[in-house]
Amino acid sequence: MDLNNRYIRQIILPGFGIAAQEKLGKAKVLIVGMGGLGCPVLQYLVGVGVGTIGIMDADKITKSNLHRQLLYEEKEVGRLKVEAAAIKAKAQNSSVNIIEYPFELSKNNAAEIIKVYDLVIDATDNFSAKYLINDVCVWLQKPVVFGAVSGYEGQVAVFNFSSDAKPPIHYRHLFPVQPAANEFATCEETGVIGVLPGIIGTMQAAEAIKLIADLGKPLNNRLLTYNFLAARWYEIEMNSSAEVPLIDEHFINTTNYQIVCDFTEADLEEIDIDEIDVSQFLDLKYDSNIFILDVRELHEYPTIDFSHAQIPMSVLKESIHLLPEKPIYVLCHQGIRSIYAAQLIKLHKKVEAYSLKGGLTAYFNRVSNE
Repeated sequence: MDLNNRYIRQIILPGFGIAAQEKLGKAKVLIVGMGGLGCPVLQYLVGVGVGTIGIMDADKITKSNLHRQLLYEEKEVGRLKVEAAAIKAKAQNSSVNIIEYPFELSKNNAAEIIKVYDLVIDATDNFSAKYLINDVCVWLQKPVVFGAVSGYEGQVAVFNFSSDAKPPIHYRHLFPVQPAANEFATCEETGVIGVLPGIIGTMQAAEAIKLIADLGKPLNNRLLTYNFLAARWYEIEMNSSAEVPLIDEHFINTTNYQIVCDFTEADLEEIDIDEIDVSQFLDLKYDSNIFILDVRELHEYPTIDFSHAQIPMSVLKESIHLLPEKPIYVLCHQGIRSIYAAQLIKLHKKVEAYSLKGGLTAYFNRVSNE
């Protein structure tokens, strides 16, 4: 054995050996998303010697990426992520074949691209991509290493893979129906602690290595969640769901993967909503004749003590009857969901509804400077 072999420290592991290294060298892995999750996934798969790695992302590097996407540098702001990532990967390990896809995954290209890979790493940050990846991989019978982060929590799972008698679980067993617009908060709205994608992305790389090299027990049928603040991992067993449709080519072709609004009873865009600025809100905040509603999800930070109720946007529609018959001022993180919430309230409750412009981000920026 060549003791100067770059992979020697893993080859000498019990249960690994030359056989596992050869499997890694022959493997083809597609990473969809070269952001906070995709960066560490790429670095570790390149490091262990995965033979062919496809990297897909249409985005360019921005300054706000740099606190968590440590593969990139300030001087690369404005450059396509896949271009910068490919250069770094080839410099790290010239024997690895890197294939660049500087565009988004879509119904038109997903099957053609995914079919040539052994497994897919879902390192995306949006539901449209996650459902499309899942459905195409179910149809083509490809395993998916799932990852997601938001705020102070992250999740990892292996979908569409079975190493025992149980049928494989996939993403739709966990979330059968794609959420509608404004039912959820994005990382742009809730934020994410910089180190978290590194932790979760490294776990995704670990699961991919286990699948390729047939090592240990993969996270199939299990969802692993990490809480940064509590420094705790917890795991849930996932079971199949009767609500899951038959996923085949016809299902994919007839499914709209774009995030759409479920407010079908009216075109909410026709409902005008007045936005108030922070100065106006500060004058009104303690007015007993108004009602202040926080539509953030329950886990979102920071907490506030001046709202009269917190009803998350995801359950607002069925909770509107609980609101009082008085003007309602709606708050969220950045003033995006609050506009839609105010439109919904105005439509169903027939009361005046207003949105705080810029949300609580603008509010705390203002009060911290006073």
